[in-house]
Amino acid sequence: MRGLLILLVLAEALAGSPGFSQKAELSEIKREIRKLEKLKEEVEKLIEEKRKLLAEIERQKKELEKEKQEIKKIIESAKAERYKKLARIFEKMDPELAGQKISSITNPKDSAFIIYNMKERKAGEVLNYVDPQVVNLIVKELTAIRLKALNNATDNQTNF
Repeated sequence: MRGLLILLVLAEALAGSPGFSQKAELSEIKREIRKLEKLKEEVEKLIEEKRKLLAEIERQKKELEKEKQEIKKIIESAKAERYKKLARIFEKMDPELAGQKISSITNPKDSAFIIYNMKERKAGEVLNYVDPQVVNLIVKELTAIRLKALNNATDNQTNF
């Protein structure tokens, strides 16, 4: 019994001693460090997953941009074809009737594209019968179309 009492006193003394409490604190710190390292690993894994996801989003964004450009080209091609067909129709009309029809088109850009796609001689004959105010608008649009065509041609030559 006396031995048990001595052990109990020693245990209390060790528990109250600075060395024992430092060991307990050191052990607690080590456990916290392990927890923090595990959290760090989890965060790094999440960051890597997010980077992969971001890379996939960027890849898809580039694909969509390419598709958008292709669709834009298809639409422009369809518009150009439509204007060419309309120009052929207007060329077959009597110039006076064609001039009246073009004068009644509300969008001068459409009128300009039709005239632009007509043969020069026919276009000149038709424009003789178009309302002079509409002719002014058409000429402005034709000038813009021509400048755009020249710029595109210049850009294409510098790309080679």
